[in-house]
Amino acid sequence: MAPKYLSSEPLASELLNGLAQFRSVGSAGNLPHGENLFSYCALAEERLIAVDLPHPIIGVVICGAKEIWRGTNACLLPAGSLFVLPARTAMDILNLPDPANGHYQSIILEVREVPEILSVAHPAVVDGRRGAGDAAMRVGLTRQLVDAVAHAASAIADDAARAGVRRARMTELLALLRGDPAARPLFDLSVAGRVKALIGGDLAHGWKAPDVARAIGVSESTLRRRLAEEGITFSALLRRERLSAAKQMIDRRAPVQSAAIAVGYASRTHFARRFRAAFGANPSEGRPYDLP
Repeated sequence: MAPKYLSSEPLASELLNGLAQFRSVGSAGNLPHGENLFSYCALAEERLIAVDLPHPIIGVVICGAKEIWRGTNACLLPAGSLFVLPARTAMDILNLPDPANGHYQSIILEVREVPEILSVAHPAVVDGRRGAGDAAMRVGLTRQLVDAVAHAASAIADDAARAGVRRARMTELLALLRGDPAARPLFDLSVAGRVKALIGGDLAHGWKAPDVARAIGVSESTLRRRLAEEGITFSALLRRERLSAAKQMIDRRAPVQSAAIAVGYASRTHFARRFRAAFGANPSEGRPYDLP
């Protein structure tokens, strides 16, 4: 059966109109718009196997359609669909260009931090059980949500917007999403996610495992065990977050020494050695890097 290429939700067209400034035809790959905000485009049908996202995402299909499989659960997302995908969960994804113009596009917002007031138990969870919409990845549209998505994306893409404005727009969007079962992955942070949210506020701080464990309300042994279950150690997680942040600063033309100090490295030599081990290049080489 041929896929639908436009959502039947009454507010889908309004959502697409609100994101019109991000529309692109004829491009392929990632198109950056702002911090953790980008478009993903394709010019041919594309199947991605066992996709494992480092952070949960909020997405909107702008053109074409997206089909997502998690185990035996499938979800078809036509243009105008608002969706949420979890982190650290293997998914198979099929991106389908619109036959009218041969183009697929979605706009993606990585959610790396959730305000503490919103990261408590999700209302879709009752007595430890998941809500009825757990298998769904598509978020039901409301007029407030449509406006909040457009406002958050515009604020993030606006270089002149103050950081406080961007945070306020994101908080508004997350608050509206919190009641939808499909958005649950945004709020159920793993221990690693909780640690990242904490240390991300001050990467230059001398974080130690006992202090972090106390701050997130677990014992140090529990912290280390839970992180091990998630496939990472505390020191590796701290190093990864620091180096990732430093890379972003350097990519934006920040001096290497400034980036190193900002994320807690007093020694430029030590920083360069860690950076080279993580990305396969010296921080001063000025070329793309990939986390291992």
